[in-house]
Amino acid sequence: LPVPDVMVGEVPSLVGTDGQAKMSKSLGNAIFLSDDAKTVRTKVFGMYTDPNRVRADIPGRVEGNPVFIYHDTFNPNREEVEDLKARYVQGKVGDVEVKEKLANALNAFLDPIRERRAAYEAEKGLVERIIYEGTQRATQEGEETVRLMRKAMGLSGMWNRISRRAREAIARDPQAAVTPQAE
Repeated sequence: LPVPDVMVGEVPSLVGTDGQAKMSKSLGNAIFLSDDAKTVRTKVFGMYTDPNRVRADIPGRVEGNPVFIYHDTFNPNREEVEDLKARYVQGKVGDVEVKEKLANALNAFLDPIRERRAAYEAEKGLVERIIYEGTQRATQEGEETVRLMRKAMGLSGMWNRISRRAREAIARDPQAAVTPQAE
């Protein structure tokens, strides 16, 4: 059997909008794929930034700043991100501009996801059908994998004998199918 490859993106988990922990629904510091543009903007404007920077003309820290972590992750305009960082550490850009550009980048990232979600929601029963068909395919793949594992371990013949004998015993005596209760 092939050994699966680990698949972790460049950002395995994002810090929450509060800057305290990973993004989490239960902590209330998450931006959801289902959030509309207005909600995303509101959450971005409520994001934690450099606490020592009380005015735009005071140089700020980019390292560990959730707004810039999100810019690095979601803003495809690298030149804009680097410009914002440079001006931020020099005290030449305000949090409002930095957050506005982040809200725009996040919404541009989420727009195609929202459109696709709306298309799925518009067709009644589509999601359920996709889940059902996917489950059927996964079951077939899983059964084939188990068959290959048994064969590789030399258990396929033994398993066939055991299962055949068990079926025959159950056919002769249905009580044989009952699992004994633990005492």
